[in-house]
Amino acid sequence: MHIKLGSGELNQVDKFVYLGGTVCSDASCDKDIARRIGIAAGVARNLERIWKAKDISKETKVLVYRSLVQSILLYNAETWNLKEENKRSVRVFEMATVRIEKSWGVLEGTTGVTQT
Repeated sequence: MHIKLGSGELNQVDKFVYLGGTVCSDASCDKDIARRIGIAAGVARNLERIWKAKDISKETKVLVYRSLVQSILLYNAETWNLKEENKRSVRVFEMATVRIEKSWGVLEGTTGVTQT
């Protein structure tokens, strides 16, 4: 597709980020899911001091997990056209995150895992 703007021509790209979600020319959500998992993993790592803190209650830590990590992971998820591979990727990330946080005593008794 060729689009002209004034005297110049706009270049077509394969993907771009719009309102926090990755839009791809092939209408796939794979790159957006991978990006969301990466961002959520970074946030979970940055919260390590919170997870290990003895003076913060487990209930508060669960709320932090749900409001920061899970909300970042699932942002824009309503637009995803999920394949089984995508569902598995999200579940693997969440289970790994929950397993690590359980080892620190954060998420005992809750899975926090997205239901599909």
